[in-house]
Amino acid sequence: MNEAEVNPHLTDIMENELSTLLYDHKEAFSKDREPLGIVIGHGAEIILNIERPYPPLLRRLAHPESPKSREAFEFYIKELLALGVIQQVCHKEEVLITT
Repeated sequence: MNEAEVNPHLTDIMENELSTLLYDHKEAFSKDREPLGIVIGHGAEIILNIERPYPPLLRRLAHPESPKSREAFEFYIKELLALGVIQQVCHKEEVLITT
């Protein structure tokens, strides 16, 4: 909490309660060595159908998007990359899909 900015309207008691609450639930927050998105113990197997004939959803053309929504999408992708939630891979790379 030393580096955190706390609402100046909180009383000392409220600030102490907040500190206690955050400390009691510290495992819910990301740490420098354990970035957001690394969850251990929750796995899922996803089978992708890439064989012909393709499912209808894969055959559908992508919907056009506005430049504004494209810009917002790219912003959030960059943010998720920076947080380590997702990683960029080459289309030829085999990657283990995890949660």
